[in-house]
Amino acid sequence: MSSILKVESLSKVYRSGERDLTVLNDVSFDIEEGRSCAIVGPSGSGKTTLLGLCAGLDRSSSGRVILNGVDLKEMDEDARSHVRNQYVGFVFQNFQLIPTLTALENVMVPMELRGVRNIHNRAEELLRRVGLGDRLDHYPIQLSGGEQQRVSLARAFINEPKILFADEPTGNLDTETSEKISSLIFELNRDAGTTLVLVTHDMDLARQTERIIRLKGGKVVNDDFQTNPVLQEAK
Repeated sequence: MSSILKVESLSKVYRSGERDLTVLNDVSFDIEEGRSCAIVGPSGSGKTTLLGLCAGLDRSSSGRVILNGVDLKEMDEDARSHVRNQYVGFVFQNFQLIPTLTALENVMVPMELRGVRNIHNRAEELLRRVGLGDRLDHYPIQLSGGEQQRVSLARAFINEPKILFADEPTGNLDTETSEKISSLIFELNRDAGTTLVLVTHDMDLARQTERIIRLKGGKVVNDDFQTNPVLQEAK
């Protein structure tokens, strides 16, 4: 099976006052198509920075990211945005829905940005799939946190992404809602054959993936491939 994501000697350094702050230091790994992987570690370990670099939301200081065979290093923001729109789905902790659009309209946005029309039925189907068939015309403010995250999940899958990046997808949700959202993420991912890369503090969620990469101080300190993660979680 081929790798959809290759991270090679990736480092990220920020200028802080008169000194350099190294957030990521020489990180390397490959993720194969269709696999699930969690990135865990204490606050400040570089998890979200790493996710942003892998998704082409930011540029590294050194090293490179190859996403679906495309080297992101020398690309400008417009080119990276095009790659994201073609291959990537996102789920964020704070949902990032557009407040002036309905649930249905929010789900349709990624495809409309690509100039694709006649996507109403596909968007409605996805919202029904995540249990929001009766909330199509509701605005984000009219939805609970769990419902907003369901909308963001439907939006993430509207363009049939090759890879889904999820940054603390259950971080703002209560335990019961978190479990429902987690189940939906893995169900949708499995059915679509999408690669999943998620950042989380929730080790119960991380253990449901096939692989856990642990960061500390901007470095990979452990990289565990799990056997039967779903069965392991059920114990």
